[in-house]
Amino acid sequence: MNTNIVVIGAGTMGNGIAHTFAQKGFNVGLVDVSQEALDKGLATITKNLDRIISKGNLTEEEKSNTLNQISTFTKLEDCASNADLIVEAATENLDLKLKIFKQMDELAPKDCILATNTSSISITKIASVTNRPEKVIGMHFMNPVPIMKLVEIIKGYSTSKETFDEIYEMSKTLGKVPTEVNDYPGFVANRILMPMINEAIETLYNGVAGVEEIDTVMKLGMAHPMGPLQLADFIGLDVCLAILNVMYDGFKNPKYAPNPLLVNMVMAGKLGVKSGEGFYDYAESQKAEKVSKMFLK
Repeated sequence: MNTNIVVIGAGTMGNGIAHTFAQKGFNVGLVDVSQEALDKGLATITKNLDRIISKGNLTEEEKSNTLNQISTFTKLEDCASNADLIVEAATENLDLKLKIFKQMDELAPKDCILATNTSSISITKIASVTNRPEKVIGMHFMNPVPIMKLVEIIKGYSTSKETFDEIYEMSKTLGKVPTEVNDYPGFVANRILMPMINEAIETLYNGVAGVEEIDTVMKLGMAHPMGPLQLADFIGLDVCLAILNVMYDGFKNPKYAPNPLLVNMVMAGKLGVKSGEGFYDYAESQKAEKVSKMFLK
């Protein structure tokens, strides 16, 4: 069983992945380009652990043990040499991921598995820039990572059975439910989810119904825990756009083309919760209680 884990990226997904491994007793090196990003990531992990304690599912000692399992680094070379598994959780940008994977391949021991948390980019493409494509795999965690049970385990064209089996079993050790997926744009989760979100935006764009009305229909009519427009805000409209573009480029099918309203909102910096406004206004609350003034009747 791998024990030394390196996580690249201390943002929403990265700090959640680091938290999850550390809570299960793995040694975790958390890497980001700035100490400020690392401090913010650790603050989020601490807050999330406190939330678990408040629900009676964790002790103060377990929280302390979890935090003690995490070390932070601003340079990958300072922690990669003894890694058994490196998980890349950087921004959903192909060029950036390829650059990081080249560096991971150069710095990591030859038997280290290289994983990516990409939500849509080809594992085969990412693996192609390394000298160990058989040891490259997708581990697509869901947000929020400490709570959501699913991990999509994506095999690239050259991913070995040994690599797949090891990551599959490790995911179960984390308390997750691993699901085997093949390497096609969007995998399963986003291939189904993103067209739904895009169609909800299309419905708003065409004036069929308002923001709250669309979300209410999907919550009360389809038993979704949150409506698609609120979910898009939660994911980040820039992330939604990036994933749709990957699928559109990959399949050349117009059904994956992002709606112009989504494109314009991202260009205007209205990215959802992270920017304070998307389909909803989050200036006073992050619970999507107030529709953005852009969409008020």
